[in-house]
Amino acid sequence: MTAMSAVQTSPAENDPSFRDATAVWAKIGVISFGGPAGQIALMHRTLVEERGWIGHERFLHALNFCMLLPGPEAMQLATYVGWRLHGTLGGLVAGLLFVLPGAAVVLALSIAYALYGQVPLVEAAFVGIKAAVLVIVIEALVKVARRALHRPYDWVIAAAAFIAIFFLDVPFPLIIAGAALAGYFLAFVDPVPVPEPLDMPPVPWTRTVRTAMLWLAIWIVPLVAISAAFADTPVFADLSLFFSKLAVVTFGGAYAVLAYMAQQAVETYGWLSAGEMLDGLGLAETTPGPLILVTEFVGFLGAYRNGGEPALAYGVLGVLVTLWATFAPCFLWIFVGAPYVERLASNAKLAGALRGVTASVVGVILNLSLWFALHVIFERVEPEQHGIFRLWTPDLASFDPTAALLALLAGILLLGFRLGVLTTLAITASAALLLAALSGST
Repeated sequence: MTAMSAVQTSPAENDPSFRDATAVWAKIGVISFGGPAGQIALMHRTLVEERGWIGHERFLHALNFCMLLPGPEAMQLATYVGWRLHGTLGGLVAGLLFVLPGAAVVLALSIAYALYGQVPLVEAAFVGIKAAVLVIVIEALVKVARRALHRPYDWVIAAAAFIAIFFLDVPFPLIIAGAALAGYFLAFVDPVPVPEPLDMPPVPWTRTVRTAMLWLAIWIVPLVAISAAFADTPVFADLSLFFSKLAVVTFGGAYAVLAYMAQQAVETYGWLSAGEMLDGLGLAETTPGPLILVTEFVGFLGAYRNGGEPALAYGVLGVLVTLWATFAPCFLWIFVGAPYVERLASNAKLAGALRGVTASVVGVILNLSLWFALHVIFERVEPEQHGIFRLWTPDLASFDPTAALLALLAGILLLGFRLGVLTTLAITASAALLLAALSGST
């Protein structure tokens, strides 16, 4: 049986054509701003609420699974849903379309940055985009919390996860592991209802091994080939090894490894300066796609400056190496693990563990939402340590009234007039450009 024929949707879910799904994945890829919280919110709104392609509970189960994996969870969630709808080809299309629009924008901005420095016009437009995304994130947080937090235990786990990650800076994998353990043991006391398993045949272990070997080869062989072909330009081998290693340890999304990546890229390899690293993070935060696309900016500058002539060609090749090392492993994790997600969700004890993870995800999204809100409304936000507690503290003098006004506008458009996401993004971006032009900052 092929992978595509093995994937079936539940009767309560709609079954889109491959063409319709591709169009929606392309749209999501273009407007998936706001980091993981905004992207998950957008997918929930689009796939669950508007189109009904996947039920809310199954969406949460898939999200739980992706949160346990290294790499960008939102991109992997899209890949999983694409796989469920249309098999391996559907997963590839969903995952690629989630990444490619943002990758194209980051590449263009990286080239412009290398040649001209910062681009004020683009930065001004993205102020409006981030303001709209902030409202989308808050709306999704409320909806997910309403549907995920039913028992007192759920609220306790969510609160504990938020406190642990926001105030105590506890490593993300420990939070997820603790929540899963708590949910597992709570299932003995208060069993959770489990969904009916999908009518899917057992997956032979030999197929799992073949899938793993195939995607390991897809991941590693091209990187080795490029490194060998450019043996006299060690930057490509360095990029391949560094970002492949990063792809394996990036639990909890890009934020979990940004400090380590910045330190290595700046101090160990010397690909860029600390200030340029911050500029790259700003570009990645204001473009569609996963925040981990900041690696693309680093890869471009590293190869652009340490390759050969023509420098732009080497920079683009550095981007391709970095993207391959960053995202090829994501398809490996999903295509190996996806056939087992429904079985995990249909086991009462494991479902309890996943429910614990679901509750903790609410706390994690609240953390990302608050972090994102602070960075949208204030230009300077720094972590301050007070004993064991870390507190993100905004510089009140850096309050951005334009961003606050645009966020208010986005709230009126999205929540008051119920305009679509794309329309709201266009209006707030245009308003940001107009305000910047009036103030003479572009």
